[in-house]
Amino acid sequence: MTDTVFSGPIGCPSGLEPPSRSAGGDYSAFVQTRDGKSVLTLSVRGAKCGGCLSKIESAVGGVPGVEQVRMNLSNGKLKTVWRGPVGANTIVERVTQLGYGVSAYSEDGSEKAAKREERALLISMGVAAFALANIMLLSVSVWGGHGEMGGDTRTALHAISGLIAFPVLIFSGRHFFQSAWSVLKHGRANMDVPISLALTLAFGVSVWETAAKGDHAYFDASVMLLFFLLIGRFLDARLRRQAHAAAHDLAALQNRSVNRLGADQSVESVRAEDVRRGDTILLAAGERAVIDLKIASGTSTVDESLVTGESLPRQIQTGETLYAGTVNLDQPITGEALGSTSDSLLADIAQMLEAGEQKRARYRRIADKAVSLYVPFVHTTAAITLVAWLLLGADVRDAIMVAVATLIITCPCALALAAPVAQVVASGRLFRKGVYLRSGDALERFADIDHLVFDKTGTLTLGTPSLVSVHGDELGLAARLARASRHPLSRAIVEAEGAGPIADEIKEMPGLGVEGVVDGRTYRLGSAEWVGVQTSAATDGPTLWFAGDDTEPVQFMFQDQLQSDASEVFADLRARQLETEILSGDTPDSVRKVAGRTGVSIWHAQVSPQDKVDRLTTLSERGKKVLMVGDGLNDAGALAMAHASLAPGGAMDVSQSASDAVYAGGLSSIVTVLNVAKRTKQVMLQNFGLAAAYNMIAVPIAVTGHVTPLIAAIAMSASSLIVTLNALRMNWGQS
Repeated sequence: MTDTVFSGPIGCPSGLEPPSRSAGGDYSAFVQTRDGKSVLTLSVRGAKCGGCLSKIESAVGGVPGVEQVRMNLSNGKLKTVWRGPVGANTIVERVTQLGYGVSAYSEDGSEKAAKREERALLISMGVAAFALANIMLLSVSVWGGHGEMGGDTRTALHAISGLIAFPVLIFSGRHFFQSAWSVLKHGRANMDVPISLALTLAFGVSVWETAAKGDHAYFDASVMLLFFLLIGRFLDARLRRQAHAAAHDLAALQNRSVNRLGADQSVESVRAEDVRRGDTILLAAGERAVIDLKIASGTSTVDESLVTGESLPRQIQTGETLYAGTVNLDQPITGEALGSTSDSLLADIAQMLEAGEQKRARYRRIADKAVSLYVPFVHTTAAITLVAWLLLGADVRDAIMVAVATLIITCPCALALAAPVAQVVASGRLFRKGVYLRSGDALERFADIDHLVFDKTGTLTLGTPSLVSVHGDELGLAARLARASRHPLSRAIVEAEGAGPIADEIKEMPGLGVEGVVDGRTYRLGSAEWVGVQTSAATDGPTLWFAGDDTEPVQFMFQDQLQSDASEVFADLRARQLETEILSGDTPDSVRKVAGRTGVSIWHAQVSPQDKVDRLTTLSERGKKVLMVGDGLNDAGALAMAHASLAPGGAMDVSQSASDAVYAGGLSSIVTVLNVAKRTKQVMLQNFGLAAAYNMIAVPIAVTGHVTPLIAAIAMSASSLIVTLNALRMNWGQS
């Protein structure tokens, strides 16, 4: 851990507008220097897919001296690390030359920009939907009167449709036109280029036909295509912002004030980000550490469950290390800061989250693969049709009409609906079963799972110890002391005995136990040492001892209970021939017992958050598709890094944000998710097959010039209806 030297402001300082691509500007003020390396963090606008990510990383990585480039697609964050004289503006130019917008990165600015993008897409989608409804009313009139309606009336209806469609294409289509232009002027192309071409051609030919008083106009098809494309773009923006919520939640956890002691021992409240290595920090009872500390003075009991997964508090003393995320339970302690917030365990977990998001951004969804094949096929077919008709002697107008008709009748309505409608039906089914899906492509990844990794505390177990030994009157006496303590084992005694009075003259000694007076007699509840018992016998789980003036020492035994359906779930997973293992920060004895009770042969204890990520990386390199199930802060990095991930409803917010789905029921929800995911993938593949079959029928009709507005309308509507009904079949099954 090293100190950080700032060569300028980071993010978006108050009163200073960050330079942008359109405005130009000097980015050198936004460079950080660490260990002789320069670090620049930028916000990139316009990157939408894994192809964009690879293109940007390759371009920046090709700059001499650059050692590391990491792009986070969910929030547009681009981090570049280099040595030597490379200028910040050189990095910026490499990105802008690809046609992407650039500005200095700000956590709050990124979140606000994502929300603005969502809102703009939602408004554009609403405008397109309203216009489409009105244009379709006019189109129905034209179709219904085909052969009987007068030419002037038909032309008037087409003209009205065009007047409605034109402002809609300009306003709602700007998301695609601006993106296409930004790359075209740099001599490059992206997916928005063919989309913009299709929208422009459909509208342009329709205007031409209307002016020529022709029979065909495709204003309805152009707006319909725009509407469906906006649905996909909005859902993608929403899911990208939700994917970034994990890092945002973690940043909020770090963004707290701390008490720093001055040279005169005065207490000063400062922002956590202002703490530097060597500062003396006062951590009050009940306060969570947000930076790593080495304890300088004081003894207390701390809760490390979010960091290590250990369910029971432990005593911490002078000289020990206390990691960020740990809660101080009993007594105030002081510690020496081992670094800034950027050097803490929480910061390491944040980096793991970003690495996981980057890895998932490279995952190619079924829909992406289908579109990558579909778009070139349709446009190539239309181009060949145009040339063929010209060679056959048709005039330019007729050849263009047939070519555009080919584009229109193959409007990817069915393709656009194939995956989303299946995901919507599956999400609704899971929601009714207590599972909330957070990621758009999660179902496809769940369907590929062949290896499951579980956290222990709070995931396989309830996370709270329960009293398992049987006692008589001693339980009631011990409960009178336990009611005055916040220790989990004391809480378990209270849970077993119920409400009641509290002993007098209560004294709690951190790490030892509780002492109190009942009916004039002194009793103690705590460790064997505290009550004066000499024992070296091993016990099956945590214990407390109780003794008093007139009672013999009594041992209370506890155990963290397994989830009620754990045995059935693991038996089901074994029947599916899925491999399972446990990764826990808890003690070897605790993990071994849980592994034995669940029949899991592979388990690892006392693993750190980085150890969990390393294990998942190893499994991934072996070709495993890993499902991670966990609930603690120490699981967040692994949840983000896994091929797919689940978190229980009681998990920490950061862990829920890092996961693909959150379940409210027991472990049986995992089986439900796997069943629904496999069924959903089957339905999506069927839908793409149906869409392909539709095109096999529609394309020959279009290229031979036999398309009429009525045939086009029926064909497009029928294809959309078929894939929708096929997806709804999932609600009729039992999965």
